[in-house]
Amino acid sequence: MINEMVITQLTKRGIQDQKILDAMSRVPRHLFVPSTVKEFAYEDRPLPIGYEQTISQPYIVAYMTEKLNLNRQKKVLEIGTGSGYQTAILAELSKFVYTIEIIHALSRRAKKTLRSLEYKNIKFKTGDGNLGWKEHGPYDAIIITASPKTLPNTFLSQLSNNGQLIVPIHKNNHQILALYTKTKNEITREELIHVRFVPLITKTV
Repeated sequence: MINEMVITQLTKRGIQDQKILDAMSRVPRHLFVPSTVKEFAYEDRPLPIGYEQTISQPYIVAYMTEKLNLNRQKKVLEIGTGSGYQTAILAELSKFVYTIEIIHALSRRAKKTLRSLEYKNIKFKTGDGNLGWKEHGPYDAIIITASPKTLPNTFLSQLSNNGQLIVPIHKNNHQILALYTKTKNEITREELIHVRFVPLITKTV
């Protein structure tokens, strides 16, 4: 099932980075979803994980990851641990992942799953992701897996020079993935594809 997912949902839809394809072949997505939807784990759709949150469809996980141009020297900040599946993909491809989740129960569940898979390069935090995680910055890449109405300056200030940030942002009553690139002199924004993510919340629960 996992190989079929990679071929039909990723390769055939334009995901070309072999490192990402290999990572998504290694990470067992069914371990990151509730038992009630486990049979759908490798289908091309988001799935509920409780607390009005979802695990993104595999294609979106791969697409967002590919845009960050990760390698084993890069440090990543993830806002919205959720199920931990995107966290695992990031950990497969980067030096270290710092991940923040605002919902305690989801953070605990994701930590348990990721530790059972023996990832050693992930550091977890429960709290308001809008604040980022300043003490470990700057980050080579930042990925935000929920949609803020506007992008807090906090994130861009914690992004390193030549770093990239990807986020589903509100625009004209819908959401669009935006890729920000920070250089010494400017910040550029590229609009990518239309998406639908849960809102980025600010109150820890």
